[in-house]
Amino acid sequence: MLQLEGTKCSFLFCLGICVLICSAIYLKANILSAPATQQSFVSCRPFPQYCTALLHRGEDTEWQRRDCLAEGYFLSGQLNCSRMVKELHFITSPLSREEEEYPLAFIITIHKELEMFARLFRAVYAPQNVYCIHVDEKCPLQYKTAVLRIAACFPNVFLSSVSEKVTYAGFSRLKADINCMRDLVKSPVRWKRVINLCGQDFPIKSNLELVRYMQSNKWRDRNMTPGVKQPSSMRYRTQTQHREIRGSYVAPRGKGHKKGPPPHKVQIYFGTAYYSLTRPFVDFVLQSQVARDLLEWSKDTYSPDEHYWVTLNHIKDAPGSHINGGWEGDIRAIKWKDQEGTSHNGCKGYYIRDICIYGLEDLQWIIDKNSMFANKFEAKTSPEALDCLEQWHRQKVLQQAEVPIQPDWQLAIETNKVPNASTGPS
Repeated sequence: MLQLEGTKCSFLFCLGICVLICSAIYLKANILSAPATQQSFVSCRPFPQYCTALLHRGEDTEWQRRDCLAEGYFLSGQLNCSRMVKELHFITSPLSREEEEYPLAFIITIHKELEMFARLFRAVYAPQNVYCIHVDEKCPLQYKTAVLRIAACFPNVFLSSVSEKVTYAGFSRLKADINCMRDLVKSPVRWKRVINLCGQDFPIKSNLELVRYMQSNKWRDRNMTPGVKQPSSMRYRTQTQHREIRGSYVAPRGKGHKKGPPPHKVQIYFGTAYYSLTRPFVDFVLQSQVARDLLEWSKDTYSPDEHYWVTLNHIKDAPGSHINGGWEGDIRAIKWKDQEGTSHNGCKGYYIRDICIYGLEDLQWIIDKNSMFANKFEAKTSPEALDCLEQWHRQKVLQQAEVPIQPDWQLAIETNKVPNASTGPS
């Protein structure tokens, strides 16, 4: 009898331990899968004091952020699309007829920082536009799955049907854009122009300002590909054959590997890899024998995306060509290290590959420059600069809207500061 009682006690004790373990596992799973916005806002970064002047608010006003967007939001549990769109404050209606009648196409190439991509994407998203996202083939499966989840929540967003293992300065970077263009021309959205972005860009102009800029007298029928005839210092890029080690680096083949002249006797230009292109020009890129031959010839050059677009845009027969064009076009605000003291007053963040990763004190320069986009930002190392610029941009977007503003579109709520108990009135 005593043995039976002992066995019963042991059983109950083990059962109790199992219940505790299962409860702990259940609670942990629920915490991990809960959307980030359901967590307390206490952990949100407050807007730095520097933002007060930038957002044109008095010292007695402060902003309370409405979400703590973090990578965990997309990586854990199932993503509820309708809740995500609402909780992350995506704009769900065209903000003006002007924008609705002039849809844009965006190519976004990404390979890291999921949070940075999400913040860029929601800043440029509009339901009348169309978006092709190229995810580097080297990215971890978890990253690719998260981006696919986000894209699946929007009927006008998709991942590139062909993914490249992108190499810095390699042909694969140019190919990523071409792949997206092939997908975009099949889209039911009748977009007017295509703009390319990388994951470390952030918009300065609103979508309405982009549309108006693209339709200005200077650019209405022209492609925007800033650049000039290839200077002698850059000729090594296209006169010597280069070898791309996919996903790693690009290196010259050596003295005995000279390239032949470019096809169709085209004049090679040098410029930026960023552009704004008309739809007829994109058709020319994909269908013209000249464009195809130049693409083939460019496979073993260095950083071909910095000569391909601008060279084609100086061909007389190319739709929307700008044969007398130079560095015109406010495509990007970039602080290059070698231009410090001339075009800018130095990087207030830090340099990587001689390009500034922006800090808070760079923002006024960026806003004053008023380019289409600014490059580069990092959400992990300089989050405050991105927080401040993101709120500034959304505030401008909503102020320009010609439709009623939905409460869910606000990224932050403006409140009055609570007086400090030690310094307030007695």
